Amino acid sequence: MDAPLPVTLLTGFLGSGKTTVLNHLVRTLPRTAILMNEFGEVALDHQLLQKMEGPMALLAGGCVCCTISGSLSPTLKNLWMARDKGDIPAFERVVIETTGIADPAPVLDNLLNDRWVRARFRLDGVVTTVDALFGMGQLDQHFEAVKQVAVADKLLLTKTDLATPAAVATLTARLAELNPAADIVTVVNGALDPAHVQHLGLWNAETKTAEVARWLKAARYRPARAGTLGKTAAPESHDARIRAFSVVLDTPLDRYGLSAALSMLTSFRAENLLRFKAIVNLQNETQPVVLHGVQHVLYPEVKLPAWPDDDHRSRFVFIVRDLDPEFVDKLLADFSGAAAKTLP
Repeated sequence: MDAPLPVTLLTGFLGSGKTTVLNHLVRTLPRTAILMNEFGEVALDHQLLQKMEGPMALLAGGCVCCTISGSLSPTLKNLWMARDKGDIPAFERVVIETTGIADPAPVLDNLLNDRWVRARFRLDGVVTTVDALFGMGQLDQHFEAVKQVAVADKLLLTKTDLATPAAVATLTARLAELNPAADIVTVVNGALDPAHVQHLGLWNAETKTAEVARWLKAARYRPARAGTLGKTAAPESHDARIRAFSVVLDTPLDRYGLSAALSMLTSFRAENLLRFKAIVNLQNETQPVVLHGVQHVLYPEVKLPAWPDDDHRSRFVFIVRDLDPEFVDKLLADFSGAAAKTLP
């Protein structure tokens, strides 16, 4: 079987410009399959060349547009089988556009936990559009907007031509606090270089090598041990309940203890755990392991062939809500150490 096709999840709050971006991507990324909730609810301005039976349309440039019917998994399966039979062009990538108030986690869950889908499609990255004119208010009033920013690999700042430079600067600073790892790209009228929304995951698609530093960006996060225990953010902070921080553990970790700690977080604190990434050093393992999770969804672990640098410490980055950084730090350290002591 060929390598799984890359999937980009395009999310963003209502009116933030997702469809405008999508229209541009269809023109600049040929042989792309677009999955949407409803054709009729969006304004795709490219010409529909041929209407097909069922919730599918053939677009210019060898692109296919398909409506999501019920669960995402059956839609992806139908799309793949139509491609396999030659009924539609052999698309090379998929873009899934969510509704404006959607929580991205269930979509990620579908992609990662359906084995049939996972064998044929891989999540390449999450791209979130943010409205420069109304984004601050949306982040204040709607936690869904905060989640969409927190899980993003790339943030597209739209409508900057309609907002004041001061408002754009304030919003940009806030986005960097909420999600330090996500690069921010300014988009005017939906136009952007397609490279900005491709190859956002751990792997470089061209060289087939893991780019951990680019993906993890641990240096952008504040250390959890910075004396924050029992303290809260300043009252004037918009996002006093959101924390982005790093955890570094010096000694090799026990696999079972670490698994127990992460299971506790994803099972009992899923709503608090917006996203985490890690490269870890496990006891009795010479190869590093990469971990990744969004709320209750844990990605399959990836064992790298070698360490990317001379730093062999376990490095985690977290974005959480109402969860103390030092509590997370202590949980990881205590469980991995305590579990090791119980082994014979």
